[in-house]
Amino acid sequence: MTQSKTFAGFPAEAFSFYEGLEADNSKTYWTANKDVYDRCVRAPLTALADELASAVQSEPKIFRPYRDVRFSADKSPYKTHQGAFCEVASGVGYYVQVDAEGLFTAAGFHAHSRGQTARYRAAVDGDDTGAGLDKIMRTLARQGFAPSGDRVKTRPRGCPADHPRLELMRHESLVAGRRHPAGPEVEGRAALDLVRTDWRRLRPLVEWIEANVGAFEEG
Repeated sequence: MTQSKTFAGFPAEAFSFYEGLEADNSKTYWTANKDVYDRCVRAPLTALADELASAVQSEPKIFRPYRDVRFSADKSPYKTHQGAFCEVASGVGYYVQVDAEGLFTAAGFHAHSRGQTARYRAAVDGDDTGAGLDKIMRTLARQGFAPSGDRVKTRPRGCPADHPRLELMRHESLVAGRRHPAGPEVEGRAALDLVRTDWRRLRPLVEWIEANVGAFEEG
């Protein structure tokens, strides 16, 4: 693990940096403000991820700030957020992101394979495993987390319209996340406890995915 300084919070400049980038997503803006990104975004996020990693027994990954524009109509060169991921199985793990709005915390599986989706839906369809996930997601909703992930617009082939967990069956991948607005709560070291608490609340979801969905497989 790369050595980093002790996490001390995200300066207000981190959020204003992304406000500016949203307004001017150009190399000119990036170059003029690269030192702000390094000091106020990447350095504290790296320190935060390093401190969190031991709790989930994972090596943190700090994502590149550059967008892959090869197959996108949007040619904006830079991401308007900076994320870090602690992977506990291939494609499964915990996520934290800083952007203009503040912090976003999440967990689940996002970049999915056909095998993962098939296993996920079989588990959602199962009486015990499906009821278990439904209970986890209801608890997370009460705690302020919202589901996301790729999903079909209607329902999977062969899934009855009256399936008791139809909304969950629609998902091809599943993530639960919540936002924390920019402000004093995330500008100090207290942000570490905030993210740590969210990841602890998300642990039942990650454990359910590990047990019933498994890792991403190529091909």
